[in-house]
Amino acid sequence: MPKRRFGKGAHRCVHCGSYGHVYQQHGLKLCRRCFRELAPKMGFKKYS
Repeated sequence: MPKRRFGKGAHRCVHCGSYGHVYQQHGLKLCRRCFRELAPKMGFKKYS
């Protein structure tokens, strides 16, 4: 099978390994659940 280049199966979360909803901007490569856990440690702040 060729490697996927686009779509849900193309990118994987580096923290938990899931394939859906992976944020890639700024080189994050984290799914939304892992991002919510790790965001305060990385310096992101919640304003609302």
